[in-house]
Amino acid sequence: QVQLVESGGGLVQAGGSLRLSCAASGRTFSNYAMGWFRQAPGKEREFVASISRSGGSTDYAGSVKGRFTISRDNAKNTVYLQMNSLKPEDTAVYYCAATAYMLSNNREHYDYWGQGTQVTVSS
Repeated sequence: QVQLVESGGGLVQAGGSLRLSCAASGRTFSNYAMGWFRQAPGKEREFVASISRSGGSTDYAGSVKGRFTISRDNAKNTVYLQMNSLKPEDTAVYYCAATAYMLSNNREHYDYWGQGTQVTVSS
């Protein structure tokens, strides 16, 4: 019922920055908390960041805290992930997702997923 489309991925040097966007359609965007997850080849999909419906609360994985910032613009039905000081270990496919929960780092709580955007960080 909710369609999510990520964009903004690409190739960047270590220490550089990227801003990912996730555009939502199909349902009222502000009814959902949103999250970003990532998955490297051969590894489990892992939590990166989440944001509440209003944007008043956020949560981050310890590996990205202080470097990444999640935000949302409900007027544009879009959630963002600003990624600074990128490291090679940040290389993965990044997915945005929507949940009816208030705020969650558990991928089992997320009902809708985008198709992902590739982020590659070179040494």
